Amino acid sequence: MKRILLSASLLLLSIYSYSQSSPSTNVASIEQNLQGLNTLGSVLYVAAHPDDENTRLLAWLAREKHYRTGYLSLTRGDGGQNLIGTEQGELLGLVRTQELLAARRYDGAEQFFTRANDFGFSKTPEETLKIWDKEKVLGDVVWVIRKFRPDVMICRFPTTGEGGHGHHTTSAILAQEAFAAAADPKRFPEQLKYVQVWQAKRLLWNTFNFGNTNTINPNQFKVDAGAYNVFMGKSYGEIAAQSRSNHKSQGFGAASQRGESFEYFKTIAGEAPKRNLLDGVDTTWARVKAPAEINTAITAIQKNFNPVHPELSVNALVDLLVRVEGISDAYWRNEKVKQVKHLIAACSGLWFESYATDPTFAVGDSMGVINQFIIRNPVQVTSVAIDNGRMRSVSTGIRTPNLPVNELRTVAFDAVKNRIPFKSTSQPYWLATDHGIGLYTLPNDTLAGNPENPNIPAVSFEFTINNKKIRYDSPVIYKYTDPVRGEVYQPVEVVPPVTANVENPVYLFSGQQPQQVRIKLKNFTPDGEGTVSIKPVTGWTISPEKFDFVDKKLNDEWSVTFTITPTSADPVVSKLQAVVNTGGKEWSLGLHRIKYDHIPNITLFPKAEARLVNLDIKTAGKNIAYLPGAGDKIPEALKQLGYNVHILTEDEVMNSDLAVYDAIITGVRSFNVNPRLVFEQPRLLDYVKNGGNLVVQYNTAGRMVTDSIGPYPFDVVNQRVTEEDAKVTFADPANPVLNYPNKITTADFDGWIQERGLYFAAGIDKRYSAPLLMNDTKMSPNKGSLITADYGKGRFVYTSLSFFRELPAGVPGAYRLFINLLSKPQPPAQQP
Repeated sequence: MKRILLSASLLLLSIYSYSQSSPSTNVASIEQNLQGLNTLGSVLYVAAHPDDENTRLLAWLAREKHYRTGYLSLTRGDGGQNLIGTEQGELLGLVRTQELLAARRYDGAEQFFTRANDFGFSKTPEETLKIWDKEKVLGDVVWVIRKFRPDVMICRFPTTGEGGHGHHTTSAILAQEAFAAAADPKRFPEQLKYVQVWQAKRLLWNTFNFGNTNTINPNQFKVDAGAYNVFMGKSYGEIAAQSRSNHKSQGFGAASQRGESFEYFKTIAGEAPKRNLLDGVDTTWARVKAPAEINTAITAIQKNFNPVHPELSVNALVDLLVRVEGISDAYWRNEKVKQVKHLIAACSGLWFESYATDPTFAVGDSMGVINQFIIRNPVQVTSVAIDNGRMRSVSTGIRTPNLPVNELRTVAFDAVKNRIPFKSTSQPYWLATDHGIGLYTLPNDTLAGNPENPNIPAVSFEFTINNKKIRYDSPVIYKYTDPVRGEVYQPVEVVPPVTANVENPVYLFSGQQPQQVRIKLKNFTPDGEGTVSIKPVTGWTISPEKFDFVDKKLNDEWSVTFTITPTSADPVVSKLQAVVNTGGKEWSLGLHRIKYDHIPNITLFPKAEARLVNLDIKTAGKNIAYLPGAGDKIPEALKQLGYNVHILTEDEVMNSDLAVYDAIITGVRSFNVNPRLVFEQPRLLDYVKNGGNLVVQYNTAGRMVTDSIGPYPFDVVNQRVTEEDAKVTFADPANPVLNYPNKITTADFDGWIQERGLYFAAGIDKRYSAPLLMNDTKMSPNKGSLITADYGKGRFVYTSLSFFRELPAGVPGAYRLFINLLSKPQPPAQQP
C-alpha cells in the first residue's frame, strides 16, 4: 500500500544520529555481522565522562567477541574545557555528547548517560555526592542496567581513589551499588512497571597505568585486546585511535597502536573470571532455550555465504528471521531480530531513506517528506508499504510480482493533505526544564540513559521479501549537497514560531547610566505578527514598553532595541527576560546553533534572558590586546565595560609597536595550542620590560610550547581549588592587584561558579608575589592561583583563576579583580 507518514509521537524530537538510515551493505560489514549471530552476551562499561572509556576494549568486545557492548557515562562532560571553541557548560555537554556518539560508530558500542551534570573537577566522592543527588543518579544507573541487562559490568576506575577525579571514584561507587540494587526488587520498584530486575554475573575493574599511577598487577586476569580484525583491516588499537580521536573538543587525537596489548581486570563483585570475561555465562542460543535449528541455520548461512552474490543468503536469512521471532525471551528476541533484519537488508542491497523537504519547521507546522528506496540485488521483493501507522485503511500501494532491480523509487509525503503538526521544539530533553548545578531535570525518569531525544520523526518501510513482511524504521533527516563536503546529513530542527536572542548574556552598568539592549528576532512562520517586550524588572526602568511586528515573512530577521536604566547606583544583579507574544501564545526562547564538521549540527533554544549587573567598578586604561588560545569570551566581556579590544596576529606581535596597549591578555591554554608562542613570547616579555602589562590566563600542565611563560621560573601543575565558595585569604593585602583601581575584599569572591581556579602555579621564583591563598575543604592553603612580578618597567601576571567562566556569567567581583590585573598603577607622581 502507498502509505506514507511520520510517527505520531512527536512530543520529544531529536538530534539525528548523523548516519544514513540504511544498513551498511559492504561485504566486510556483512561478514562481520554474520559472525555475531550465534553470540548472546552483553557487557556494560561504566565511567564518569566522555573520554573515560577504554575505546580499545569496547571495540574488542563489540567487534571481536560480538557482545552487545555499552558505555554508560554518568555525565556529558559539561564541566570540562573546550579546545576547539567557546562552548562551556551545557553547550559543551552537547558537543561532547555528539563526539561520544561519533566514537561509538567507530568502536561498535552503544552510548548511555545519566542525568548527572558535570559541574567541574571534584577532588573527592564526598564533594561530588554533596552536589549530585546520589539516589537519583544511582536510580539512573540501575535503570540502564535493567534495560541493557549486561552479563558483565566493567568500571574504568576503582572506589579507592586512584582515578584522581572525584567523579571517577563516584562512578565506581555507584556502579558497585547498582550492581546489587538492580537485582533487588525493593530498590527503585517504580521501574519495575517497565523493566525487570537484573543481576549481572560479575563486576570488574579495568585496571590501568596512567601517568604516575600504575594499578596493573601481573597476577590480575587479563585479555589481549590487540587482535587484528580482518574484516575492517585494522587492529583494535587502530580502531580505538579512530574512535578516541573523535573527542576533538578535548584534544584527544590518538596515535594508532598495533600488536598485542593486554587489558587487566580486578574482580570487585561476583565470581572471578578464569578463562574469559564472560566465564559462567551461556552466550549460545541455549541460554534462551532456542531450538537447535537456529544454531544449525546460522552455521549454514555463515558457511555458504557468497561474497560475490550476498543475495543468495537472503532466503535462508528470512527463514532464520521467522525462527528467531518465535523464541520466548523478549530481550534476546528483539536484539537478534534487529541483527537478522539488518543482514537481510544488506544482502538484498536494500537502500531506503526519508528526507524532510526543509531543514527547519516551526511548532504547529507539518513536515513534507521525500521517501526513496532501491533494491540493488536480484531479490524477490513483491511489495513496499511506507507508513506511520495512521493510514491503515488506504488500499493503494506498490505491488508487483517482482519489484525492478536497481530502479530508484521516490514517494512523496504531502504535508498539507496528511497533516501531523509538531507539538514541541526539538530541544534536547535534558535541557527542556530548568536545572540545578548537579542534575539535569528530566521530563520523566524513563528518559534516563538516552543519549538523545528518543522519539524522532520516523517513517516505516515495509518490504515483502519472499512472502515475509519485514519492517524497517527510517529517521527523517535533512539532506543537502555542499560544494566542499558533498552530500551532508543534518537533523531536522523544530523551532518556536519566533525566536528572540538577547544580544549579550550580561549587561554591565556603573551607576545610573542607561544601556541599550538589542534583541534579535527571527520569524519561522509565513505571516508573523505579534509583540516583543521585556518583563518588568524591579530596580530598573525599561523603555519602550513593547514593539509590535506585522507581516513578517518566513525567515525574516530584525532587531529591536530597549533602553534599560538602573533606578539606583547601588550594586545589584537582576535577570532580564524577553517575551514574544504571537499566535495567542507567549514564547521566551532564543535560537542557538553549534556547527562543527566532525559532528551533526546542534540546535537548542536557550531562554531569552540576560543578567543585568550594576557594578561598583573603576577602570584604568582603554586599549587591550588579546592573543587567542583554546577559546574564551574574555574579549566580549571586556567590551561590555567600554574597552577597545584588539585581537593580535603573529605579525603584529613580532613587528608592531605593542606599547600602544595598556595590557595584553593571552587566552586560556594559549601556550598549549599556539605553537608560534614559543617565538612570540620573547617579544611579549620585551613589551613588559618596556613598561607593558601582560596577563597570562591558565594553561594545562604538560604539552606547553615553552616552559618559560614568565620572566622568572615557575611551573604549571595540575593543582586546583574546585569549591567555588572556598575561603580566600589575602597573603599580600598591599599588592596593587588587590587595590588599584578597585579595592578588592573577600566579598568579591562571593557568587563564583564551578571552581576558583585550575592548573595553579608551583615552584614559584621568589621574585613573584602571590597575593592570594585558597584551598578546598581539608586541604592545605595554595598560593598558586595568582602570581605577579615587576619586570623592567612593567608587570607580568599569571592567573589560574577561572575568569573564563566567571566573566561570561556576570560575577561582579571577578570583573573587579580582572580589571585590576589589566590596570598597572602609574608611578606615584603620575597618579591622579
